[in-house]
Amino acid sequence: MIFDTHAHYDDEQFDADREELLHSMQTGGVGTIVNISASCDSCRTVVELAGRYPFMYAAVGIHPDHVGGLDEKAFSKMEELLDNRKVVAVGEIGLDYYWDNESHDLQRKWFIRQLELARRHNLPVVIHSRDAAADTLEVMKEHAQGLKGVIHCFSYSRELAREYVKMGFYIGVGGVVTFKNAKKLKEVVEVTPLTSIVLETDCPYLAPEPYRGKRNNSLYISYVAKEIARIKNVDYDTVVRQTEANAIELYGISDNFVV
Repeated sequence: MIFDTHAHYDDEQFDADREELLHSMQTGGVGTIVNISASCDSCRTVVELAGRYPFMYAAVGIHPDHVGGLDEKAFSKMEELLDNRKVVAVGEIGLDYYWDNESHDLQRKWFIRQLELARRHNLPVVIHSRDAAADTLEVMKEHAQGLKGVIHCFSYSRELAREYVKMGFYIGVGGVVTFKNAKKLKEVVEVTPLTSIVLETDCPYLAPEPYRGKRNNSLYISYVAKEIARIKNVDYDTVVRQTEANAIELYGISDNFVV
């Protein structure tokens, strides 16, 4: 079944129909979802939400756009949540120079601190990097060696994708790969081994064609799998089966949980 490695079901866009939508996932072919936090407030929310659904897990971390809300007290509270059995990763963390909501130095400081946190707790990391390719790679090479993780919503070159795959990281591919103008990402998918790709939605954002511009959800991830199958000239079931196995290995779910 499909494994959505990156979703945001705590987002207010799901307030009207969250429960109904999530209860439809199993019949829609979606077997597992990891819900990812971004802010200090959402860290606790994603853990609570994962606790209500046996097929949902959580990642706890602070997005670079929200690191201004971090201090030692908030960081300590966030770390306490990592002891919850439904928390399977630290994320999403990283650098974002597109919006520049926080200074580059502050983003880098908390990125490194959260990588160190993941290492202490033996957890994988979910990496957000936008318009910050060189700095992200520098930090990762210095502080993420030996960690497992995924480069979420990958948007860089195939050469950089190869670098991360060499480091043992997965490449997160979502709805953008279905866009007609997504030539660079299609090239990345073409050259990246299927054993190094995981599926994601980033819902409610980045819905694939034919739903582009609308609210995204995990039921649409089949369009992503179909496009990957087309690019790599393999059948759809092969993509679903391999990316599910990749996600299980990434998050260590098969070793620690019974779904």
